[in-house]
Amino acid sequence: MTTLGRTALRGVRVFDGQGLTEPCTVVIDGAVIGADATSAEVVDAAGGVLLPGLIDAHIHPDGLAALAALTAHGVTTGLSMATWPVELVASLREVPGLTDIRTAGLPAIGPDGLHARMPGLAEQAVVRDPAHARLFVADRVAEGIDYLKIMLEAPGEGGLPQDVAAALVAAARAHGLRVVAHAGSPGAYTLALDVGADIITHMPLGAPVADGDVRRIVADGRVVIPTLDMMRGLADPLGLPLGAYAASARGVGVLHAAGVPILAGTDANATPGVPYQPAFGASLHEELALLVDAGLSTSAALRAATSLPAKHFGLSDRGAVEPGLRADLVLVDGDPLADISATRAIRRVWLAGVESVR
Repeated sequence: MTTLGRTALRGVRVFDGQGLTEPCTVVIDGAVIGADATSAEVVDAAGGVLLPGLIDAHIHPDGLAALAALTAHGVTTGLSMATWPVELVASLREVPGLTDIRTAGLPAIGPDGLHARMPGLAEQAVVRDPAHARLFVADRVAEGIDYLKIMLEAPGEGGLPQDVAAALVAAARAHGLRVVAHAGSPGAYTLALDVGADIITHMPLGAPVADGDVRRIVADGRVVIPTLDMMRGLADPLGLPLGAYAASARGVGVLHAAGVPILAGTDANATPGVPYQPAFGASLHEELALLVDAGLSTSAALRAATSLPAKHFGLSDRGAVEPGLRADLVLVDGDPLADISATRAIRRVWLAGVESVR
């Protein structure tokens, strides 16, 4: 990697959240985007497109190799939805020149559901009653989590009982934390809304989100991370009927048309026992294509991986190409507004002003 004090990217077309600007100059001034090109080293971008650094809103990194793969694919921020122990989390934080990580740490699970049977998921993740829920959240806060992750299953499937899930949400609120709910079925979606989760991740496979729940998601200002690449990849291993994934994709289109903020997340992982493992970095570009196929415009898909996750996870220092923001930038060839696959044609990547050597 190389560090430049001040760099002027000349002749770039900038994605401004809606479209592309005319060719202009963007200044990287130390770790932030600047406005003064005096004494800057000039880089001729030759009409390339400059994107804000991409944000994957659902990953499970297990080491520095995962971060390197994310970085190489222009993912400058990754939101980990379950990474433990704390020593592993610490090793992934603030690594110069590699993807910046936020984390939920250890997720909260029920005692008898699917997630309690997953190999390697620690017994300490099981939350058994509301009093335990408050202690669980306090322990995660002491470990430095950025938001809470709760694993919900439909009522009767052995997951977190509603009173326990509600206690987890209330405890997180008391600590000023957002709550992300795993929900892979219509029943789990309803439960996520009932307990007040802020963000719901995944889409039901083979069954739509109930119309009433769509209206509740809109009315309550909730956010969805559909992880379409993961849903598509799970359909065959789980033996689901033909068309199960198509129902999930249609559901994303319904949510987006209703005004629900959709964030791009992949569930990238290398977890033993998980039947599908999206690749770190590369899968975000596939996710963008799937979001467009599901009905999002190309500009909406780009916002789903830039400004929207920054907004809904409180990352106010990134997500756009504007002076004063963190200089997380991706220079690509081609026009991703005309063809979303152009996000894959990465020429250069900067993380807080540090250029990653590709």
